[in-house]
Amino acid sequence: MLSTLQPPRSLTLLPFRRLHGSKTIASLASSSPTLDASSVSPPQSQILTTRRSLLSGETTASEIAKSYLSRIRLTEPQLKCFLHVSENVLKEAQEIDQRISRGEEVGPLAGVVIGVKDNICTEGMPSTAASRILEHYRPPFDATAVKKIKEMGGIVVGKTNMDEFGMGSTTEASAFQVTANPWDLTRVPGGSSGGSAAAVAANQCMVSLGSDTGGSVRQPASFCGVVGLKPTYGRVSRFGLMAYASSLDVIGCFGSTVADAGMLLHAVSGYDRFDSTSSKQDVPEFESQFLSMDSFESKPLKGVRVGLIRETLEEGVDSGVRSATQEAASHLEALGCLVTEVSLPSFSLGLPAYYVIASSESSSNLSRYDGVRYGNQVMADELNKLYDCSRGQGFGGEVKMRILMGTYALSAGYYDAYYKRAQQVRTLIRKDFKAALDHNDILISPAAPSAAYKIGEKKDDPLAMYAGDIMTVNVNLAGLPAIVLPCGLVEGGPSGLPVGLQMIGAAFDEETLLKVGHIFEQTLNGSGFVPPTLPNVA
Repeated sequence: MLSTLQPPRSLTLLPFRRLHGSKTIASLASSSPTLDASSVSPPQSQILTTRRSLLSGETTASEIAKSYLSRIRLTEPQLKCFLHVSENVLKEAQEIDQRISRGEEVGPLAGVVIGVKDNICTEGMPSTAASRILEHYRPPFDATAVKKIKEMGGIVVGKTNMDEFGMGSTTEASAFQVTANPWDLTRVPGGSSGGSAAAVAANQCMVSLGSDTGGSVRQPASFCGVVGLKPTYGRVSRFGLMAYASSLDVIGCFGSTVADAGMLLHAVSGYDRFDSTSSKQDVPEFESQFLSMDSFESKPLKGVRVGLIRETLEEGVDSGVRSATQEAASHLEALGCLVTEVSLPSFSLGLPAYYVIASSESSSNLSRYDGVRYGNQVMADELNKLYDCSRGQGFGGEVKMRILMGTYALSAGYYDAYYKRAQQVRTLIRKDFKAALDHNDILISPAAPSAAYKIGEKKDDPLAMYAGDIMTVNVNLAGLPAIVLPCGLVEGGPSGLPVGLQMIGAAFDEETLLKVGHIFEQTLNGSGFVPPTLPNVA
């Protein structure tokens, strides 16, 4: 390790000075009809509510499915979250109703309407990774995560939009459409899992699956005001996930509450013989962490050690984001946490190391899409021309750029200078995280340096867009779990823009993250993060 952690220093219990351009939830709520801190009740789990309603006979799976399909029809022209909506939704819902009427057992996800990112394979349903090279591709199998969802009664409503092969932060790199942020239709939802995040925020589905290579679940969760959960590398099988960077990719979960994201993660977790990197670690019963507020003590998180990463609040972070993060740290202190400031000396090295490693692995993984083995084929007179035309017309500009970057980094004369050195930096990052987590139960930081920005604002400035990943890429390099949940609003859009707090845990300790995140969410004043720009559908 290059240097040791600096001695921790306790954060003051005095209120942080509010920086210009930021408002707390409560202050925004006082001027907005959509966020009234005095009337907003703690967010409730849609998965648990759905299960209770079905088993009590209060509603049916068919009624729930029709409601969500109506919602999609109403909002999709504005949002463009889905690339494909399943034709089998009502049929699957009716089968659940029939099983309940016969008194048969139904799975824990029965009737739950779920969106799936378009780079996760779904049998008989288009799975294109938002790329022209896979246009019209319908896999003959389900990804393991999707298979588990279906076995538990979940209804896959459709495939969500994304940046092509996961390469982007806005969905602007999709070959088919750009998704809008439900909080402000002129802004990006984040990426690459922007469609999955926006669909949950707009109530087009209850929960959704995304993938996270360098923050592709957590950054859009922050931009869209939902919960995004990235598990430990190996917790969820990658079988059926189209590879971008194999040593970094994980399947993650979106929900409107911590409980929903946690229960979805529990459903898809576990060892899979089809994925040699999946772990045989036991999967805890996450639902036991989701206690009701009535059972909370006055200091429900007493004794939990929280490290606020110093480097994440320095230059380059918007003042509103910085203030919201500091106020979230104060809230954790009020819940009984011991919050100290920690330093990760290698933090700034993560971004360049990540882009070298991710681009290198993508250049290898995407070589299979050549028009012969995989992908749409463009006919040509000779083989090299066939490769050139198939890949040239099939891949978008961002994907081509990253393939070229990765091929260069892996070339004979530059391997040691770039790829090997990036892997050495990766080891330093892992050591720094381990040192910090040896003295803390979780670490916290902003999820992104800013709130959602305008569509097109950074499209022609890839370096500025890449810099937006600085808060998240280190977690992937270290293979650790992290959760992002809304912690406040900053000015912008019709009624403010959400800001996400990132909590990072030790490997395979999602349980602690879910416990802390749930209590934080349930006790946050005025915690109803509902986009104001779209109509409600009963």
